[in-house]
Amino acid sequence: MKLRTALVLGLAAVSVAACAQRTRPPGEPGVCYHVVQGADGKLKYNRLAGSQPTLENCAAELEGMRIRFLRMGGNQRKIVGAYQGNFLFLQREGIFTGPTLEGHRYLALVRTGDGRLAIPGAVAMPPEGQ
Repeated sequence: MKLRTALVLGLAAVSVAACAQRTRPPGEPGVCYHVVQGADGKLKYNRLAGSQPTLENCAAELEGMRIRFLRMGGNQRKIVGAYQGNFLFLQREGIFTGPTLEGHRYLALVRTGDGRLAIPGAVAMPPEGQ
């Protein structure tokens, strides 16, 4: 009886988790979007660039936009974008990506010591003690 109750509770928990709201971006091939959340909580996808061959190219477009905003006196340090069904999260540490707005994020590009973006592992670190 206890096993059956535990099984029913476990299935109920999995069902609730599966029904959780997951926001997915547009999957239009090659289109890079800047994503803004409105006061009502709805997302607005502003088309930033078309014909982007890779996620890295879209990230570079978003980073360029972020830098231009900062030069104009803006204070937006974090930016959200979207590319081919993935969200892009521009942060101080680098650029992260994830298939949903609420889910896990994965490191796509890291910032080098001088602020440029690089593929993780592409920048050689000096051996310890040097």
